[in-house]
Amino acid sequence: MTAATEKHLDEELRDVLQELSNVAMGRAADLLARLLENYVILPIPVVNLLERAELNMALSSLEEVKSVSAVCQGFVGSRIAGEALIIFNDTSFNDIAELTNFAGEITPQIELELLMDIANILIGACLKGLAEQLDVSFSQGQPVLLGQHLSLRDLVTDQAGNWQRALTIEIPYRLEGRNVDCDLLLLFTEDSLKVLEAKIEYMME
Repeated sequence: MTAATEKHLDEELRDVLQELSNVAMGRAADLLARLLENYVILPIPVVNLLERAELNMALSSLEEVKSVSAVCQGFVGSRIAGEALIIFNDTSFNDIAELTNFAGEITPQIELELLMDIANILIGACLKGLAEQLDVSFSQGQPVLLGQHLSLRDLVTDQAGNWQRALTIEIPYRLEGRNVDCDLLLLFTEDSLKVLEAKIEYMME
């Protein structure tokens, strides 16, 4: 396995990260499926090394969505740091409310509570799944609302953090038979890449 080039990830490193992410997102999906009593459709995670200006490329599955709401949560541990960004298609909230047996008016505050609840499940379980496989421990910061009912372009422009290039893992979640879709995007700092690479090389010995 060789180090990442200036613009590209080593193919073997990408494949291993994709497999680790696949296991982690499966655990998170299982928790979500049990909470909502609905089957979760999981595609293959997408691993990339992106410049900040290319972030919208990692969100291609949401490019046709009119408005989104998003939460960001930082994490750090074992010299690995990054941000978890979860983005919801705003049309998801009616179905989520129904699946959680909420019968009242869906106000912006209720949408925020639903968004935070789902974000906590997906981010927490996915990071825990990755950490266990990499034999590291992540501390998570407080979740931060990036916005409600934004266009994807505005969200990408205003996305929190001061990184310029990051390892990105995109994990789309869909509920079968429901109009519920969200993207979990894990952004690892460029400095974390060498640590992740060393961890994976150790695992493969």
